[in-house]
Amino acid sequence: MKVTTDGCLFGAWVSEKIKNQPFGKLRTKVKSVLDMGSGTGLLSLMLAQKNPNTIIDAIEIDKEAYEQAKENIAASPWKDQIDTINADAKTFSFTKKYDVIISNPPFYENELKSGSEKKNVAHHSSDLSLNDLFTITKNLLTEKGKFYFLFPYKRKEEIEKSLATHSLFIKGMTLVKQSTEHDYFRLMIEGGLEKSDDAITKEISIRDSQQQYTKEFTELLKDYYLNL
Repeated sequence: MKVTTDGCLFGAWVSEKIKNQPFGKLRTKVKSVLDMGSGTGLLSLMLAQKNPNTIIDAIEIDKEAYEQAKENIAASPWKDQIDTINADAKTFSFTKKYDVIISNPPFYENELKSGSEKKNVAHHSSDLSLNDLFTITKNLLTEKGKFYFLFPYKRKEEIEKSLATHSLFIKGMTLVKQSTEHDYFRLMIEGGLEKSDDAITKEISIRDSQQQYTKEFTELLKDYYLNL
């Protein structure tokens, strides 16, 4: 599975959100995180790098991706923070609830599939639909917990309706452009179980009109990219 720029942006964005926002009434830091559909471990590693007190469960259905995640995590300084699980999140017996649930889920439903079964699992949602994702999140999130998801912008209206159906509430959205010259192509969502009356919408561009990384992108990714 390729490491995508928007995936890296999402990981850095979530890491900063968790790092900078005290959790719950006691204003303590986030402790437990579920990375649903963790792939080769990119998001879990990025979160662990910036949030040393978190314990992360990274669940992935694909065996080879899971094995790669185990290898990547074992070779990192954050191996003691991350537990990898090779299972289907829809049927796995979770034993706890989570302060934070993150996911860069399969993007496409009811669209033409490729000839690669692994790409189909990674990019299509026959294995993890929006309904599955939101149902699991609803069941596993702590009362004051937060969820963070990355989606295609073109599904914004559908996603907002589905979240409302599951009584999951948006606290903020960041709309992502590939460059300042492009339209929105990704949607990063922050939400929880409690209704919010002050949800804020922001935007970020990965590159500027000269095709250089923007200041906002560089600020988020500088601790992860070697050449920023």
